Parts: sequence; C-alpha cells; structure tokens
Amino acid sequence: METEAQLALQSQLLEGEHLLWAGRPPGGFLLRPADALMIPFSLFWCGFAIFWEYSVIHEGAPFFFGLWGIPFVLVGLYIVVGRFFFDAWQRQRTRYGITDKRVLIVTGSKLTSLHLRSLSEVSLSKRSNGRGTIILGASRGAFPFQLFPGWSNQPGRQGPPTLELRTDVQLAYDILTKAQQAA
Repeated sequence: METEAQLALQSQLLEGEHLLWAGRPPGGFLLRPADALMIPFSLFWCGFAIFWEYSVIHEGAPFFFGLWGIPFVLVGLYIVVGRFFFDAWQRQRTRYGITDKRVLIVTGSKLTSLHLRSLSEVSLSKRSNGRGTIILGASRGAFPFQLFPGWSNQPGRQGPPTLELRTDVQLAYDILTKAQQAA
C-alpha cells in the first residue's frame, strides 16, 4: 500500500472500517483509447475556429463575428491541449482505497464511496506492464463507452467509476474481489 495514499484516506474511514489497499492513478501526460478519435476531432475543431477568426479579422467583417468565434477558439484550445493538463491535475489529486466495506475514490475534497455489496459488476483491464483499470459497475452501453471504457474518467463524461492504476492492478483487483465476497 502507498503510505501517502493511506494517510489521505484515513479521515474517510467509517468507525470500525479497515483499509485493505490504497493507491493512486498514474501521473503526468496520459493517452487513452478515446484519444484516437478525440485528437483528430479536436485538431479539426480548433483549426476551423482559428481559420474563422483569422478570416473575420482580415476580411473586415462586423465586430460581432469576431466576438462570436472567440468561445469556439477557446474550446478548441482546451480540447487540443487543456484537457490533458486538467486530466493530469485531477489524477494528481486522486487517491483510491479499498476497505472491508467500500471502495473510496477521493479527488481533492470530493469523495465517491461505493459499497461493496452494491457493486453489480467489477471488471479488470490489464496491460503487460502491470498498469490497468478496474471498472466498478456495468457499462451503460452507450456507444463511445463500449469502444473506450477509459473515457469515463474524463470530466463531464458519464460511465461507471474506474480505478486507473499505475502498478499492481491485479493485486488491487484480487483484494477487491475477496473483500466483495466477504462483505
């Protein structure tokens, strides 16, 4: 167990609850399967928005048209680059815990608590380097989530909660399934 993650989760434990495992997601820049679609889309969006603004300014169009394009350029810049910084910042503030009663996901001051008895489905996606994702709950069946389960971790996306792990995903999964059977 990661000592720093353990300390961050201690204040979230209920009376009589025991922390079985603690960890955190990988840090830094991270590409997910959904980025295979998002990167080309974001480049197209941002490129078109910048082209629009450039054309409006250089063609002498009315001032309103110049203002109209600014939010589209800002959104384009966010989806091209900003979302990666936001995602890294969110993951840097996230800690995971598995107790004898719940799964805890703490991001900053936000706590997501999932009771082990209420988890309908727990699935594991593991890579050869030990990294992987534990998906907590059944997929809602929406098209993008069937192709890209990691998409659910991005802000504003809906899908089952996940534990993205940088190491020992198999160990965390084993602890979780044993705790779920004992609950």
